[in-house]
Amino acid sequence: MEEKTKSWSHSCVMQNRSSVSLTGVREVVSFDENQVVMDTDMGLLTIKGKELHMSRLTVEKGEVDVEGTIDSLTYSSNEALRKSGQSLLARLFK
Repeated sequence: MEEKTKSWSHSCVMQNRSSVSLTGVREVVSFDENQVVMDTDMGLLTIKGKELHMSRLTVEKGEVDVEGTIDSLTYSSNEALRKSGQSLLARLFK
């Protein structure tokens, strides 16, 4: 049986480089205090900064709030991730 992927409208709202609210998040691929990587409807989103933490994660709705000192937001293609059917972490630790 083929797995269906949920799709939400993607938005990204940052306030004062100290918090970002996101919708359209399919999966949180990895996170630590310096970097958060998420699979969104618009591609892989990497947030880099310091003392980052997720203050809200609602998987059912695809919503994530990240707080801390935000240095950069970078989007990249996620086609390889979707085609593989595995998370980035699963592929890294093969």
